[in-house]
Amino acid sequence: MRKPEPKGNKEKSRLLARGGVDIPFLSIVLVLLTIGLVMLFSASYAYADVVYGDSTRFIVRQAGFAAVGLVAMYVASRLNYQVLRAAAWPLYIFSIVLLVVVLCLPPLQEGFDFKRWIVIGPINFQPSEIAKFSLILLFSSLISLNYKKMQTFRFGILVFGGLLGAVCALVVVEPHLSATVLIFTIGLVLMIVGGIKIRWVVAGGLGGVGLAAVAILTGIVSYGSSRIQYWLDPWAAPRAEGYQTIQSLLAVGSGGFIGRGLGNSSQKYLWVPEPQNDFIFSIVCEELGFVGAAIIVILFGLLVWRGFVIAMRSPDKFGCLLVIGLTFQVGLQAALNMLVVTNTIPNTGISLPFFSYGGTALLMQLGQMGIILSISRAGRTQKT
Repeated sequence: MRKPEPKGNKEKSRLLARGGVDIPFLSIVLVLLTIGLVMLFSASYAYADVVYGDSTRFIVRQAGFAAVGLVAMYVASRLNYQVLRAAAWPLYIFSIVLLVVVLCLPPLQEGFDFKRWIVIGPINFQPSEIAKFSLILLFSSLISLNYKKMQTFRFGILVFGGLLGAVCALVVVEPHLSATVLIFTIGLVLMIVGGIKIRWVVAGGLGGVGLAAVAILTGIVSYGSSRIQYWLDPWAAPRAEGYQTIQSLLAVGSGGFIGRGLGNSSQKYLWVPEPQNDFIFSIVCEELGFVGAAIIVILFGLLVWRGFVIAMRSPDKFGCLLVIGLTFQVGLQAALNMLVVTNTIPNTGISLPFFSYGGTALLMQLGQMGIILSISRAGRTQKT
């Protein structure tokens, strides 16, 4: 006769995830992170040397955050993702408070109207990064607990629309149009997967476009109209608003099919403004060419595909929705960044996951990948 499991072991089993992680997903994350760190150093050392007198400034900091992020990913992968349910509402409320606080602070740089960062000592972070995760977590929890109500207008639209609208309204006022689009799209996707009626999706999409147009026309995001103008014709202001786009396109075009070779970019020598951030993919294209850029696009595509495989194998709706939201965030953000760099869409100031410089963003991304790995453990355990 099997002995009853000790109470302490039961409590431990509730906190820790069992089973093995999804190796393909983990491998893709590690490959993207490695390539991202290599390309960050290659893209940033010239700018860092001229501006800060230290060519390793960005890579040393990013590597440190990557190391901490890997630890966070491991810890998150070992935790039972179900414990995150209890943090859904507190984290959402906390993110709303941070979004309000950042609007009350002065801009990080004088002469700019953007209020996106909170500075605490040597660390600065964007509350919108926390808001993305908090929204995914809260929506996944609420939908999984109340999925039978999702087709009702009162719950499926009013409740979720209110929660989503509150975050988007605060982010757009910063102003941060790209983050607003990203958050709105992620929320809408989770609502669709959750089961809201398609006609409400169409109405919500049209409403979102309408609100964005109103925000631009009324001056809430006054930079929006000019960005559309110089997206259509960057050469109208080659030394001003269109400068970054032009230099990015020159970098992409000069890479050709196989690229100039790792480290051989000429555009990173103070031509592309701050190449370690939003426009790092232009340096990737210049140095690695079409072949290297295509490989990176494929890797992001494989990450999304493998994430959806994990979602389908999840033992419950909460895990499934959580993986879909977190995976979709990375995939959509990568796609938007690449579209901006190639001038397919207007310049919206959005970073490339695992590549662009930003320690807190990288920590968040790796931590979220750890949550997906935790859910993959649960799926494998159930399968066996």
